[in-house]
Amino acid sequence: MSGFHNIKGKISRQFGGKLHPDEEAYLSYHDVRVTRGDLESIKNDWLTDNAIAFWEEYLEHEKLTAYPNAHITLLRPSMAFMLMQTPNPLTLKDALPDFTRTTHIFLPINDNRNVEVAEGGSHWTLLIVSVLDGVAFHYDSLCPSNDAEARTVTQKMAILLGKGLRFVNMGDTPQQDNSSDCGVYVCLIMKHLLLHRLLTADANGKVNMSMARRELDPAAGRKAMLRIIEERRKEGERRRSRSVSPFRSKGESKSRSPPRIGEENENL
Repeated sequence: MSGFHNIKGKISRQFGGKLHPDEEAYLSYHDVRVTRGDLESIKNDWLTDNAIAFWEEYLEHEKLTAYPNAHITLLRPSMAFMLMQTPNPLTLKDALPDFTRTTHIFLPINDNRNVEVAEGGSHWTLLIVSVLDGVAFHYDSLCPSNDAEARTVTQKMAILLGKGLRFVNMGDTPQQDNSSDCGVYVCLIMKHLLLHRLLTADANGKVNMSMARRELDPAAGRKAMLRIIEERRKEGERRRSRSVSPFRSKGESKSRSPPRIGEENENL
C-alpha cells in the first residue's frame, strides 16, 4: 500500500501540483487550469496532458450533460497513467470513479513510463473500454506505437472491472502524417465516437466502433479547440466583471487569477 501512496504522490505533483512560475494560467475551466503552454501545444505542437484533460472536461460538462441516462466515463490522462504504472490496480479504487453503472470508459494512453518526468512520452492513443461488450478498442494514429501500453491498461481495467476484456486494435484508425498530431487525433476520435456513435445509438442495437473511411482534419481540430478555449475565457471574463464589487477603488488592481468557468459561478 505504501508503494501506491508514493506513486499517487508523484502523479499529484506531475498533474495536479502548482503551476510552474513560467506557466501562466489562461483559463480555469471546472477542474482544469489551462496555461499558455497548453495553448501553444494546441496551436502547433504535441498536446500536453492538460490540453487533453481540458477537452475531456469540455465534452463532459457541455456535451454529456445533455444525455442524463448515459453512463460513460472519460478518464483523464493522469488516471490512465496511474493505471499503467500501478502494479495492483485495485489499490486505485478510491482514486478512480465508481464503474458500477458505467457502460463505456475512454482512456487517453501515453507511452511515458517514467513517473519522474512530467509531460514525458512521445505518443498519444485512445483506448475505449466497452464494459457492456467486454471489449477494449484501441485507436492508434501511428499504429502500432502504443500497443504494449494499451494492452497493459486493458489488463488493469479487466482487474478493476472484475471481467475479461478482449483487446482489439482498430487497424482502420486514420493515420497522422507528422510527428505531432497524435493528441489531436485522440481528441477528434474521442468526440466522434462519443457524440456520433455511442450517444446516438439505438439501445437495442450494436454500435459500429470502426473509424474506416472517416477523414480527420487535425489543423481544423486545433483551431476548434483554441476557439472553444477563447470563448470560455471571454465568458469567464464577463462573469468576473459582473461579480466585481462596485465599491472597488479605481486604483485597485485587477484580479491576477485567470477567468473561471465552473459550477460555483454558473449562477452569476
